Amino acid sequence: MGKQPSVELKILGLASDKTPPVSGPSTQRNSVSDNIGFSTPNLDQEAQSDDEVPIEVPPLNSAVVLTKGRAIIVIIQLIGVQLFSSFCNGVIVVGLPKIADALDMDSGLLLWPTSVFYLTAGACLMLAGSIADVLGTRPMIMTASLLLAVSALACGLARNGPELIAFRGLQGISNAIAVPASVSIVSTKVQDGQPRNIGFSCLGFAGPLGFLLGLILGGVFVDGVGWRPAFYLVAAASCALAFIGFWVLPKDTRPKSLRSIRRQLAFEIDWIGTTISTTGLVTVSYALATLSADVDNIRSATTIALLIIGVATVPAFIYWMNYQVKHGRPALIPNSFWRNVSFTSICIMILFNTAVINGMEVFASLFFQQVQGLSALGASIRILPSLVTAVLTNVSTGYLVNRMPVMWIVLISCGLSALSPMLMAIINPHWPYWDMAFFAQLLQGISMNVLFTVGLLIISAIFPPHTQALGGAVFNTCAQLGTSIGLTITSVISDSRTAASGAEDKSSPQALMTGYRAVFWALFAWMIVVLAAGVGGLRKVGKIGVKRD
Repeated sequence: MGKQPSVELKILGLASDKTPPVSGPSTQRNSVSDNIGFSTPNLDQEAQSDDEVPIEVPPLNSAVVLTKGRAIIVIIQLIGVQLFSSFCNGVIVVGLPKIADALDMDSGLLLWPTSVFYLTAGACLMLAGSIADVLGTRPMIMTASLLLAVSALACGLARNGPELIAFRGLQGISNAIAVPASVSIVSTKVQDGQPRNIGFSCLGFAGPLGFLLGLILGGVFVDGVGWRPAFYLVAAASCALAFIGFWVLPKDTRPKSLRSIRRQLAFEIDWIGTTISTTGLVTVSYALATLSADVDNIRSATTIALLIIGVATVPAFIYWMNYQVKHGRPALIPNSFWRNVSFTSICIMILFNTAVINGMEVFASLFFQQVQGLSALGASIRILPSLVTAVLTNVSTGYLVNRMPVMWIVLISCGLSALSPMLMAIINPHWPYWDMAFFAQLLQGISMNVLFTVGLLIISAIFPPHTQALGGAVFNTCAQLGTSIGLTITSVISDSRTAASGAEDKSSPQALMTGYRAVFWALFAWMIVVLAAGVGGLRKVGKIGVKRD
């Protein structure tokens, strides 16, 4: 393999002689630069020049790179696991009214089938990423596939609201297990350059594509044979994916003994840092979920206590990371990483953009159903354009990301997507679909699909090769946190503005539209934040995902 990847590491601030220890297996040593010539970040320093000078990085192990045909099958399997996990989210959103009626759910539980997925997924991502770097990616993907099959079947058989919520929580755990391992497989087993770029782009659109398919096909199921068969479909598909994965997923090239695994789990994972971060994510996500159900819960002692605990974990985590690095021990996310402008900006962009895309999907569906009076199927059909653009954008991004500067790709895509909530904010509900709503749906997912590919490429360059699963976990934790925050804030905005509307009937289309319009303006403002973060953080980043001779 005479060709080597070229990533703009100097522009990203990744070229350094010193490597902060990152939580991961000791078999490859924390000082990765000593082992394979890969320099992980000294992020205290800015790039010394605005010139785009690429630093070539040798591949981790060219002998384990998958053949083209097998790589395609592996990526399809990875896409399938994440796609069907998100498919269930779409079914829940579009079918919630009928699901609630069928299970006789209390009004206070209506948002929990959605919220609990993001709660458990966000809470387990860091831990799953750290464990995947020790156990290997194959057993993690297999576990995720089987757990998704079992939990989806259980959701279809649920007899009441609490059962459905519990099984949706298991689906969140399966997603948390699958995502970091998938990122690690693509970043270490797929040929660098365009094949890896396309692999990341495929992982990027798996979630949004699955959610949109869930919205569209979920509408067909809900208005046709019912919502339960939709979960049975996911269970059957997940079993098939587990079978495929058993045959095609790459095995560890250096099998580890049970004793070695136990030692690495005990000493090479930053358990305290993982516990602190998980505690913060769980408490904040739970508090946000309760607020999204009822904003008056902010006065609850439980909610206040959870928010205080969540905020307190931030300085505790910073202190612990500094302590671990100072003593040369594994650190989950060294503080120096956050001093890198590119890394921090891409995390901020993912957080806000995920909040926007989820808000657009949820409130656009509500607009079509609650304001325009369409059926679930009718709303699903009108969301279809965003599905088409999701596929086209991700495929094209995989081909174009190494051909033009990253900042321009990001700014163009974010600028186009910013128009989507703005169009929905000024729309007249009586206008034909083709006048404005169609274009809003067409543009809404462009930026998110681009950012996933760009973000994963940057993250994979920042984290050492032996902690790629952890890097994927950090990236997707930002996305999950953005979803939780976004759903909470948009729910509060919608409810408060609807209550303050002049309409006597607060459940009328006019009153609801007042709240929805305020939400769309908030989403537009968040897209401006994404644009600002892109300009400030990616201005020195040139082309990424480049392969050179």
